[in-house]
Amino acid sequence: MELSKRMAAIETILFAMGDSVEISVIAQALEITPDEAREAADALKERYRAQDSGLCLNWFEDSIQLSSKPELYEYLVKIAKAPKKQVLTDTLMETLSIIAFKQPVTRAEVESIRGVNSDFAISKLVGFDLVCEVGRKDAPGRPLLFGTTEQFLRSFGLSSLADLPNADTDQVEEMREQAEQEVDGRLEI
Repeated sequence: MELSKRMAAIETILFAMGDSVEISVIAQALEITPDEAREAADALKERYRAQDSGLCLNWFEDSIQLSSKPELYEYLVKIAKAPKKQVLTDTLMETLSIIAFKQPVTRAEVESIRGVNSDFAISKLVGFDLVCEVGRKDAPGRPLLFGTTEQFLRSFGLSSLADLPNADTDQVEEMREQAEQEVDGRLEI
């Protein structure tokens, strides 16, 4: 199958599915190798980038998705109802950060780091499809493990978790000292 036909087939699959599709699934459907599917997907992504197209192709780990270009979203809003905006409070951002950097992580581990109950925050993040259950820990009680979702990557403009920033060791030490000072200050009261 020639490259242009592979590109057209991938475009059709992504348009019909609406959601992301793993490159291995596309390769299997087109009866080509995953490398050939990646090559066609990259060519399709380049075509959208080079043309005045309203579409773009996004990579998420080993999956791809066809979507509208963000800079043209305002025109969609005029036609359809604007989606409900998710408001991430400081509490939700703190909880999400812990899950993103420590995943997979249990609710108890999140609560241990935060020092407060995190049931509501985790439930809210699951509702926003930023966090999901990724399994169970091999420990007494087999607690649920949480991790981030593809929607998390999409929302924060990341291609993979490897794109998360690394914490500066000086910053981490400074935050640890501040936390210890706060705890010491509370104990003296």
